[in-house]
Amino acid sequence: MDKALYIAMSGAKQNMLSQAAHANNLANINTTGFKEDFAQARSMPVYGDGLPTRAYALSERPGTNFQQGPLIQTGNSLDVALKGEGWIAVQTADGSEAYTRAGNLSIDVNGQLRTGAGLPVLGNGGPLVIPPAATVEVGADGTISVIPLGGEGLAQIDRIRLVNPDSNEIEKREDGLIHLKDGIAEPDFDANVRVEQGFLEGSNVNAVSSLTDILSLSRQYELQVKLMGQADQNSESAARLLQFS
Repeated sequence: MDKALYIAMSGAKQNMLSQAAHANNLANINTTGFKEDFAQARSMPVYGDGLPTRAYALSERPGTNFQQGPLIQTGNSLDVALKGEGWIAVQTADGSEAYTRAGNLSIDVNGQLRTGAGLPVLGNGGPLVIPPAATVEVGADGTISVIPLGGEGLAQIDRIRLVNPDSNEIEKREDGLIHLKDGIAEPDFDANVRVEQGFLEGSNVNAVSSLTDILSLSRQYELQVKLMGQADQNSESAARLLQFS
């Protein structure tokens, strides 16, 4: 009975982990540039003394859905969306380079261009700094031009670092950013990555699919709990029979 109880318990645990992954996707349905996490289950043998005679379902996150989300027009000159493949390079808290599709940019009090999460946006030589300007324009190739305060005519100041590494070389980590896998060199600028000013990319999460998966996993969890209860009852019945004998 302890083996049946263990299998049911493991199943309930993995159902909870799968529910957490789908719930996280659903919670970020309105997050700019969010990329959906895949979730799957696979059979895992239970190893112990002797040969494995049981198997349970192991939940895991095999990867991320990098498909483009819908483009939403905002009209804000500092909102940018990438058309097709590509990433915006940002600087993380530890100074390393990471990538995002969240183009809701802003200029802080020091003139530094930052994402909605407060991360510095990288340019040709490091974090981008915008001088005081009446107008800021972002070109299709990521070039940033401004009309200085009291001046006339556009002046090009820098270019957003746009890259497009192979999807097999990148991964999403717990900070929600895209990072290069260990041992992969930083990619060069990619001139084919295009920017659309005045737009934001929405989340690529399918709300209906995520909600349906959560409901299905909830029913499976209830089934596992019932199995645990049944295993406990069987164990008690077996104990009573041994007492009578």
